[in-house]
Amino acid sequence: MKAKLHCVLTMALAGLFFTVARVGVAAEGGAPQGLKKVVIAYSSISPNQAPSWAAYETGLFRKYGLDVQLIFVESGSRTVQTLVSGDVAAAQVAGAGVIQSNLQGSGVVLIAGFLNTLDYKLMVSRDITRPDQLKGKAVAVSRAGSSSDFATRYALEKYGLVPDKDVAILQIGSQPARFAALETGKINGVMVSIPVTARAAKLGFNALADLQMLGLEYQHSALAVSQSLIKSQPDLVRNILKAHVEAIHYMKTHRKETFAILAKYLKTDDADALQEAYEAEIEALIPQKPYPTLKGIQTILRELGAKDAAARAARPEQFVDLTFMKELDSSGFIDRLYKTGAVAKATVSPEPAQVAMKEKSAQVESKAKIVAKDEKPKPVSKPVVASNEAAQATPTSVKSTQAASPATQEYTVKGGDTLSRLAERFYNSGDKWGRIYDANKDTVKNPNYIYIGQKLIIPPDERAGT
Repeated sequence: MKAKLHCVLTMALAGLFFTVARVGVAAEGGAPQGLKKVVIAYSSISPNQAPSWAAYETGLFRKYGLDVQLIFVESGSRTVQTLVSGDVAAAQVAGAGVIQSNLQGSGVVLIAGFLNTLDYKLMVSRDITRPDQLKGKAVAVSRAGSSSDFATRYALEKYGLVPDKDVAILQIGSQPARFAALETGKINGVMVSIPVTARAAKLGFNALADLQMLGLEYQHSALAVSQSLIKSQPDLVRNILKAHVEAIHYMKTHRKETFAILAKYLKTDDADALQEAYEAEIEALIPQKPYPTLKGIQTILRELGAKDAAARAARPEQFVDLTFMKELDSSGFIDRLYKTGAVAKATVSPEPAQVAMKEKSAQVESKAKIVAKDEKPKPVSKPVVASNEAAQATPTSVKSTQAASPATQEYTVKGGDTLSRLAERFYNSGDKWGRIYDANKDTVKNPNYIYIGQKLIIPPDERAGT
């Protein structure tokens, strides 16, 4: 009887949700005068969902004429279903779900890419400091074919290890369950996403690599809409994208306030976790010009193509509509945001939550770690962008603030490092990466794949100033 009652209540609640949510592109009734009432969804509690959060909390949706109801729909597949049904106008969702849905004829496409790689780090037992030490050990994934499974196999192969042969891969389930298995010693490694990585580090587990330093392009978090909405209401799609693009600029130029937004949605006051979420994702990975990555979509198609003939025959271009991103880019909209150095004020009243957000920002910022003045600057990780779409390249060059050292020194690899980024940092030229590689050939077998914690010799730049 109890089970039956629970089932009835669950169905009733689900019906209520979809009754409320079926206003994805509703009439203006109930919305403030002049604003279009729409529903926008996000599919996970992760920093890569922050563009929608920031656009809502700062009033940017309202600036562009939108009265947005922002809802959380757990799981990417369910989120895509709400797009197909018209229950939401747009959604932040992982690219794989959109691609699978599109292959089945749903008409859902990507108009922006917020995270064009996977935000996983490979965390391992305290006694493991090198990739080869995983040989004969076990690592965990959620399930076969999942993003964690793909990321784990990708990393192992890049480090010369054969999945299922050199390293056992166990299907354990959710990220909390996988991390618990690492804590109890049942496994020796697991891919976890930011900001769980900060908690893992606090407990003494070692990070061997993150996916961005292994050069992976993968369409992870993206902004999706239906093709029918693009055809029927292009101005609505345009304004949704404008709010998200300006929200990215806001986050990159308002650190303290963004900490508060992250704290609210991630439901944490952990200063280390918030700092990592901000620096590793919003600063380093979310691009100023958020084009989807065609190369990253091709990566997903190859993965799906192992079992799906339609995926093998598909082209990345059929899953995106770049009309609106190219329009904003070519018009100078994005460049003007960063040229002025300050986000434009919204012309309407901010969301009520914005007041609380500002108060929260002061509390969170006071808890955040402040980098010591004499600490060496961290290497800058550039956003992963689509390499095969010339119009997508962000014309931003990052110059090192550290002068070349006059003597040989030792450096410990950190997340996001590559030899070219280290050469940019120490020699002001990424093209000089070969100097670092030549000095470390005994320990660096492949110049493309270094690992976190690895000790590198940085020779002096003998040609500096020439």
